[in-house]
Amino acid sequence: MSTKSVVNRELADRAMDKAQKKIVPFILLMYVMAFLDRANVGFAKNALQMDTGLSDAAFALGAGIFFLGYAIFEVPSNIIMHHVGARMWLARIMITWGIIAAGFAWTTTEHRFWSCVFFWGLPKQDFSLG
Repeated sequence: MSTKSVVNRELADRAMDKAQKKIVPFILLMYVMAFLDRANVGFAKNALQMDTGLSDAAFALGAGIFFLGYAIFEVPSNIIMHHVGARMWLARIMITWGIIAAGFAWTTTEHRFWSCVFFWGLPKQDFSLG
């Protein structure tokens, strides 16, 4: 093995160690939050329907609207993330996600539910794991 190959291997090993210590825990945390977030909507479905009078069809349409917003803004969001940096963009996503999720507290009609669900899908486009 040449000296250059050994140096490259050591550099790659240090990079992987750094990624495992700093990036992987953060991504795992975001994945768990995304899972809990989606599971909570399923748990809250019955209570939400009783409180707002949402039908099953309106709730299902909300799921479609969620993915519509997600799909429309996925590419632009990744372009912006490339320009501003992942650290700042992922922090923005987490904050926006929390604010919009809290906005569901004021959901009283189908239209408010659909608008919340649409905007709820927007910050999630960078979570390819979730």
